[in-house]
Amino acid sequence: MTPSLPLLAVTALVTGLLGAPDREVSPVADVVEHVAGHAPGTYWTPQRMARAVPIGLLGDLRRITAARPGTPSILPPAAPPEPALPLIARAALPPVARAALPPAARPVLAPDHAARRSPSRTRQAAAMPPATTSGTRWAAGGSVTRTTGRVFLTLNGVDFSCSASAVRSANRDLVVTAGHCVKDGAGDWAENWTFVPGYDDGQQPYGAFPARRMFVAGPWSRSGNDDYDVGMVAVEDLAGQHLTDTVGGQPISFDPPRGHRTYGFGFPADPPYDGERLLYCAGVPHGDPQRQTRDQGLRCDLTAGASGGPWLSGFDPASGRGTLTSVSSFKYSNDHRTMYGPYFGSAVRDLFRTAERA
Repeated sequence: MTPSLPLLAVTALVTGLLGAPDREVSPVADVVEHVAGHAPGTYWTPQRMARAVPIGLLGDLRRITAARPGTPSILPPAAPPEPALPLIARAALPPVARAALPPAARPVLAPDHAARRSPSRTRQAAAMPPATTSGTRWAAGGSVTRTTGRVFLTLNGVDFSCSASAVRSANRDLVVTAGHCVKDGAGDWAENWTFVPGYDDGQQPYGAFPARRMFVAGPWSRSGNDDYDVGMVAVEDLAGQHLTDTVGGQPISFDPPRGHRTYGFGFPADPPYDGERLLYCAGVPHGDPQRQTRDQGLRCDLTAGASGGPWLSGFDPASGRGTLTSVSSFKYSNDHRTMYGPYFGSAVRDLFRTAERA
C-alpha cells in the first residue's frame, strides 16, 4: 500500500494500523521508499551475473499495445514503428549471444596540428578519449572507473543488469541509477539488488554493495512517468567501509543548464556489447523532438544494460570527474541512436535529499 498524500499523519496512521510499511511517501516530498530485502551472500555468483538480462522498463502485452504512437519503445521498429515501451528496456526478451566488444576509437589529429607538436605531446593527445562519440570504450582511467559500476537485481523472478554511479551524499552510501532499475513503474520493487563499483570483465575490485533502502519519485512509482525515471539506493557498508569512502563519489547537481556537453557512461550488454567493460558517449544533448518528455537526448549507440548509467557534465577526462546531471533512461522506437535522460529538477532534488538521510 502506498499512501497518496505526502502527510506525516497519514504515514503514521498507516504504520499504526499495518505495522512498519514496506513503502511510504516522504512527509516532505513526493518520494516513495522501500526497505530492501537482503539477498543471500552467495546469490550473485559469476555464472548468475553472466546470465543476467539487460534491463529497462518492464510491461506485459496489454501495456505494450496500449501505449501511444511515438512513445518510448523496447521493440525493434516496424514500418511504421509500432507503439511500445522503451527500447533500452529489453528485459522481457531472453538473453542473446554476446558479441565481441568493438575496439576503442582513437582521436586523430589534423595534419597541420600534428606537425607543430613534439612526438611526446602528440602521443599524449592521441591517448585522450574523443570529446564527441556515440559509443567508445573508456580507457582513460580516473575516478569514473571506480564510481561507475554494474547493478544486478531480480525483478518478477528474473535476474537483470543495469548501470549506476556512486555519488557524494551525507550518508556516504548512495547510488543513483534509473527508476526502472529499482522499481517496475507502478509494479514491483527489485530484489537481490547489488551494486558492483569498478566492474571490469567480471572483476569486482571493490566488492559488491547490497541495497538497504530504495527510493523513487512518486510519479515514477504511480505511473512510470519517464520524466521521473530516477532511482536512488542507499547500500550497506562493506566490511565496515562506506561506499564513497571506498570508491569516491561524483557530485550531483539540480536544475542544470540545458545543452551543455555531457558524457554518458554505462555497461551495455546487448550486441555488439557484452556488459563486461565501461563504455561512454559524449556530445551536446538536445530536447525531446517528440515532445513526450522533458528529457534530453544524447547521440549514443549504447544498448540495453546501460540503463541507469551516469551522465556527467563539466567532465574532466584527465581526472574522470564530473557532475551527475542525468542517467540513461530510454530510446524511441524510430531513433535507436539517441539515448534520453531525465532532467534533474526539483523532484530529483527532493529524492536525493530524502535518500541521502537514509
